[in-house]
Amino acid sequence: MRTLKTITASAFAAILISGCGGTAEILATPVENIDNTPLKVSELTEAEKHNWGHLDLVKDTIPGMSVDKAYTEIIKNKKGKKVIVAVIDSGIDIDHEDLDDVLWTNTKEKPNNGKDDDGNGYVDDIHGWNFLGDGYDEQLEFVRILAAGDTSNPDYSRALSEYDKEYQKYTGYKGNYEQIFQQIKSADDALTKHFGKKDYTKEEVSAIKTDDDALKQAVQVAQYMFSNGMDSLADAKKEISNGIESINDRLNYNLNKTFKGRVTGDDPNDLSTTSYGNGNVKPVKKSESHGTHVAGIIAAERNNGKGANGVANNVAIMSIRTVPNGDEYDKDVALAIRYAVDNGAQIINGSFGKSYSPHSDWVRDAIAYAGKKDVLFVHAAGNDSKNVDTEPNFPDDNVNGQEVSDTYIRVGALAPKYGSGLVAGFSNYGKQNVDVFAPGAKIYSTTPENEYSTKGGTSMAAPAVAGVAALIRSYYPKLSAAQIKQILMDSGLAVKTKVVVGGNTEDVRPFADISKSSKMVNAYNALIMASKMSK
Repeated sequence: MRTLKTITASAFAAILISGCGGTAEILATPVENIDNTPLKVSELTEAEKHNWGHLDLVKDTIPGMSVDKAYTEIIKNKKGKKVIVAVIDSGIDIDHEDLDDVLWTNTKEKPNNGKDDDGNGYVDDIHGWNFLGDGYDEQLEFVRILAAGDTSNPDYSRALSEYDKEYQKYTGYKGNYEQIFQQIKSADDALTKHFGKKDYTKEEVSAIKTDDDALKQAVQVAQYMFSNGMDSLADAKKEISNGIESINDRLNYNLNKTFKGRVTGDDPNDLSTTSYGNGNVKPVKKSESHGTHVAGIIAAERNNGKGANGVANNVAIMSIRTVPNGDEYDKDVALAIRYAVDNGAQIINGSFGKSYSPHSDWVRDAIAYAGKKDVLFVHAAGNDSKNVDTEPNFPDDNVNGQEVSDTYIRVGALAPKYGSGLVAGFSNYGKQNVDVFAPGAKIYSTTPENEYSTKGGTSMAAPAVAGVAALIRSYYPKLSAAQIKQILMDSGLAVKTKVVVGGNTEDVRPFADISKSSKMVNAYNALIMASKMSK
């Protein structure tokens, strides 16, 4: 049984009003605010873990976006218009069982004929474009600055300081992880020998009585791993091995000043060339799962009996592969935004970011271009636990606080428990430069080869908001991108509680101090406001 505490909220009983054309429409009074009492005190069930971002704070006591409630009470049997959402990311597994029916297809282009049939400058761009070609690994931007060797670059000294800290940190991680791996391996070998089998259980380990010091140590290692959520030492070895692989990637590619990426051969400092890359929008490696996960949050086919439900129906996902294992190039991002706009995207999701941007003006110009073309750009706030009002995070939409677009919205991440721990510890924040918050920690979604997994980040919060924006555009298509941004900010739940900021338990502030809107996005409220505004 779930243990609940009381909640106060404004009245939200549904009322029946007449809609256009003589049809009836269910509307409601939106929930405007909530008290500061933590609600969910028991662990989430498996079903709740897989769907918590869609649940309702009042009904389910979980700080989701009231997506399921919006479908039940507002959308119902309405027919919306198809909305094209561009996902600028690491590529999407377009063959995934939960995504294959929600893809954007360029009907003006004939597949695999080696021609630019529609004359848009991109050959065989059937489901989008791949600006990375067959590339995967890249340096971080501050490493590129150092590799260029231009000491007059105003970012050079900051880049050098950051490089020294990062290289030392990851070298330390490598040694620690390798030592841990050896300890787990030795423990697993000892227990396998003791039991005469590899598939021993936790209970069997706990039952061991021995005076053998090596076996005692093996038991201690195993029980420590079990207490930290591992089901077996084999799982622990796999987890640590994956960590070592990530650390090696960081050292060998991301932080390697002599590494040469950019397999397309295109000059990232020359904006005049545009059609490099290819039309294959799928990830190069299975581990390159980020874009597929993001796409599923927006638009995984709903209620098909498979792994996950996207926020939005009536969506066509355009895949633009731009984000490598490392920092994206400004040129690729600028061109990706323009490609999305020029090929019909109405919403763009950008779950990427960095602290250095040598051609930030190119990206900012592209964001302004999207705004002029009535396209909403939803951007993740970043995962550095930083205040982006005072520390740089790109792309952004302003120069010295002066915004270049009214259709750019930046999103911070929430965790699945209401109360002081509501804001995900990794999430960036900012009273001026983070507009809203949305579910971003422990989000279950699609990954390549018909698989599913749980990931966390503002990368997961942004597509949640892009999905709500797509719902608004689908059912209230007369509203502009700027109006949709305002709805997302104004219609959310106003959080009155104080929250831990940046994962620092000594930094507790009112939620209103860490975002412009002081609210968490709510699909139910947003659709109510959209209906009123569209009239």
